[in-house]
Amino acid sequence: MFHTGQTGAGAGTRGGGGIRLGFSNPIYLDDVAVDFPDMPIIMAHPSFPWQEEALSVATHKPQVYIDLSGWSPKYFPPILVQYANTLLKDKVLFGTDFPVLTPERWMSDLEKLGAFRDEVKPGIFKDNAAKLLGLK
Repeated sequence: MFHTGQTGAGAGTRGGGGIRLGFSNPIYLDDVAVDFPDMPIIMAHPSFPWQEEALSVATHKPQVYIDLSGWSPKYFPPILVQYANTLLKDKVLFGTDFPVLTPERWMSDLEKLGAFRDEVKPGIFKDNAAKLLGLK
C-alpha cells in the first residue's frame, strides 16, 4: 500500500512539515508495477490532484488497486465515480481513514451522493478486497 495524493499531514505547517507532495503522484507507481508485476499494489486514497494518473495506472496494470480512504465520497471527482462503476469496478476498495473519517460518516456521505451503482457496492465494500487478499 502506497500513499497517493495530497495529505493532511503537515498541512498548514511551516514548509508543510517537510512533506513533498510531488512524491505522492501515483504515476510513480507505474514503474513499481512494471518492476514487480506479481506484487499487488494498493494506491491509498483518491490521489488528489492526480486522479487521472491513478486511474490510468490502475486500468493499465492488473495488480494495481485504488483505495477510497481519506476522503469523504462527497469530494470524489466524477471521473473516479465513473471508473469505479465501470472499468475499475473490480479494483476499487473501501476505506475510511478511521478515526479521521468514521465508517458511519463515510457511508452516510456515500448514500447522500448515490454515487456507486448497487451492483458494484458488494465489490467495493468487501469482495474486491477479499479477492486481493486471497480470502475469497
